[in-house]
Amino acid sequence: MNRFNTLLVLVALFLPSWAGADIYMFIDREGMVHFTNVPTTPDYKLYIREKPKPMKGKGLRFDREINRAAKAFGVDASLVKAVIKAESDFDPSAVSKQGATGLMQLMPSNYDDFKVSDPFDPGQNIMGGTRYLKRLMNRYQGKLPLVLAAYNAGPDAVDRYKRVPPFKETQRYVNKVMKFYSLYKR
Repeated sequence: MNRFNTLLVLVALFLPSWAGADIYMFIDREGMVHFTNVPTTPDYKLYIREKPKPMKGKGLRFDREINRAAKAFGVDASLVKAVIKAESDFDPSAVSKQGATGLMQLMPSNYDDFKVSDPFDPGQNIMGGTRYLKRLMNRYQGKLPLVLAAYNAGPDAVDRYKRVPPFKETQRYVNKVMKFYSLYKR
């Protein structure tokens, strides 16, 4: 059993980074050891935790625009990048089912307010989305979960509940952006 565990750890360490994931283990009544990265019962216990890697690479081609907008509005560039990752995964031509467009998924009704004439132009879209983030940061005194919830569900929903609204999509969105933000800050 010890050699098997050692071998498993060595294999996990040398797998390509794209193959990494938390590994869970459970030993059944017959003594059979089961491993998975997707536990199907509460019997599985965490065996190896994957160390998240800093978010680098994807989106680098927009760093100039992100840094320019972040500096213009006093917003952390890592936060802007995290929102873009969550909203469009760095696809400047993205269009949502609701009609939100571009990298930061701006709604057409907001183009004029955010000074965006071409939402598919990365520079304009990032500048407009960052302008909106700054506005929300001022409105919610920098309370990031509320800022992100308002970016996703709208300020009316946040104001109505006076917290992150109890919408699964919005709660997942806030958690996702916070995770990306943490990874980009490294």
